[in-house]
Amino acid sequence: MKKRIYITRRLPEEAVAPLREQFDVRMWDLEGESVPRDVLLEEVASVHALWTMLSDTIDEEVFERATELEVISNLAVGYNNIDLQAARERGIIVTNTPDVLTETTADLTFGLMMMTARRLGEAERDLRAGEWKSWLPMGYVGMDVHQATLGIIGMGRIGEAVARRARGFDMNVLYHNRTRRHESESMFGFVYSDLDGLLEKSDFVVLLAPLTEETRGMIGAEQLAKMKKTAILINVARGEMVDEQALYEALKENRIWAAGLDVFAKEPIDLNHPLLTLPNVTTLPHIGSASIQTRLAMMAMNREAIANVLEGREPKNRVT
Repeated sequence: MKKRIYITRRLPEEAVAPLREQFDVRMWDLEGESVPRDVLLEEVASVHALWTMLSDTIDEEVFERATELEVISNLAVGYNNIDLQAARERGIIVTNTPDVLTETTADLTFGLMMMTARRLGEAERDLRAGEWKSWLPMGYVGMDVHQATLGIIGMGRIGEAVARRARGFDMNVLYHNRTRRHESESMFGFVYSDLDGLLEKSDFVVLLAPLTEETRGMIGAEQLAKMKKTAILINVARGEMVDEQALYEALKENRIWAAGLDVFAKEPIDLNHPLLTLPNVTTLPHIGSASIQTRLAMMAMNREAIANVLEGREPKNRVT
């Protein structure tokens, strides 16, 4: 009997087809929708591999049902949606997709910085709505990106890729990280800073750290109060890292200048969320790695990891 695989979102057939030759593959097939919880719990009861998305909560309840499960492969770098302790206790391998999305996510991060600083979203919306009546000397004026100070919180691979792009804009780069990146400091001139110093000096504060108990809620009212009134907060990491109510109040009262957000504490964000009422907030629907080339490469990594485990080989990108 072929081993069974369940995929929790509809994926391109070209990404899935190679597995069908060797395994019994089932996939949630409603475009644009996550698999319902009750369906997921039913499906996992008989599968050997789960191909999951960051939006899937894989917790103790899932593991109790998944008695045959050998591997979970997550279509993301992050894996905070999976109870790793529960997986370890049952000998279930968890894999992710690091590295392959680094440059694409850095592109998006820098694009969101520029979009927010130069009010590109607001200007484009007004043009389409017929609100652009004439050229104005101070119409749609924003903040310069070139020669500004960029503060990166979380100097991993993506952080370094963003910082390298900043050099082309003659930006000064500060960073805060759990560990110093001495090689990057000497090679590129990046400057280490404590968190308070980074917040106080940066024109752009960019969140790129993983979500941990240490980083959850790390940007709240106290931290926002340390930022310049002309500063811009960019979050492409995880929404839970920011106190969204505190951010709303800081933006509404013009205590910071703007925010660009690709991630939110709850996704999709509710349309009545107060942040969506503010003109100085630029929002995107969690598209950091969303290029055709990168997403297909991520899927190929998942597919290879699943096949390796089910055929008795050690997978790459095992989460340890």
